Amino acid sequence: MTVLEDQGVSPLMVHAPAADTPDLSTVRPDVDALLTAFLDRQARLALGPETAPLSSELSRLLQRGKRLRPQLCVAGWHAGEGHGAYNDVLHVAGALELFQAFALIHDDVMDGSDLRRGRPTAHRALAAVYVAGGGRPSRAEAHGLSAAILLGDLALVWSDELLHRGLGGEALARILPLMDTMRSELVYGQYLDLLSTDRLSDDVEAALRVVRYKTAKYTVEWPLRLGAVLAGATPGVLDACSAFAVPLGEAFQLRDDLLGVFGDPAETGKPVGDDIREGKATVLMALALREATAAEEQLLRTLVGRPDLAQEDIFRVRAVLERTKARQQVEEMITSRRDAALSVLAQAPLPAAATTALREIAQIATVRQA
Repeated sequence: MTVLEDQGVSPLMVHAPAADTPDLSTVRPDVDALLTAFLDRQARLALGPETAPLSSELSRLLQRGKRLRPQLCVAGWHAGEGHGAYNDVLHVAGALELFQAFALIHDDVMDGSDLRRGRPTAHRALAAVYVAGGGRPSRAEAHGLSAAILLGDLALVWSDELLHRGLGGEALARILPLMDTMRSELVYGQYLDLLSTDRLSDDVEAALRVVRYKTAKYTVEWPLRLGAVLAGATPGVLDACSAFAVPLGEAFQLRDDLLGVFGDPAETGKPVGDDIREGKATVLMALALREATAAEEQLLRTLVGRPDLAQEDIFRVRAVLERTKARQQVEEMITSRRDAALSVLAQAPLPAAATTALREIAQIATVRQA
């Protein structure tokens, strides 16, 4: 009996592509099918119709993900020459997406964000469901925040459950220590981000430390290493995966920082300037403070972190980021980190096709508009 049959749904028939011909275009539909089957089963096991908004909201959130982590996980599996069952790596990839949902839901609660991927964030959506069901509007915000915290917790629990349902004992024993470390690092990174918010500083290294642990390692390094470990990769391959992943992960977050200030809301799905209103102590802000005049520094410290900023104030902050060349420096940092990651691939002991797949991911992760 397959894992999916044991879950009470039709089995997902996925044939492992040959290790020397990875096709990342199949990862999304394969992971989507796995997550749909899993969430359908979880919905049927719900306590009753009252809890249905939780699983339906999680399904909604999962529909629009980039699936970057699953692609990296599968690419890592190919880098390790794809030993073992392809369905095993798909379950790890699916678990990563559920973990990502947990992280995003809680992040939006902490940041007080209204939109995620062009739609209401989980706490806003659950507040609306509460009012539509007869709840008092005066309690809608508190209900939405509390329900979203529970939904994030549920996504984390289900991430672990999907792993345990999909992997055998030996594979699970190899994967769990890495998953535990990844989860802990993300929490620590998120806390560092929380500590630095609304405390602008010109300490670029401190800002980069937040980038490394809040995003870079869990977005790129750990998914890549998880796939490689599952495939039985050698220590040399694992070292190459990390050497490639950390600079690329930093470049990924630096691109996010630029998009949060200069991006097109139609592309990013979030209002422009949210990071400015929230007072995020990004690398972009640290670089600007290093080069700002006294008047510009005063403007940044006065405006950044004010949730009621008008659009013209956002433009004033952006003008400082442009004049100090902070935006240009971040672009240069993205390029240099992407180049560093690609230079690792040029010397790494990886199958040629896996190297090609990782080059493609590096390009997508750093040149994106959303």
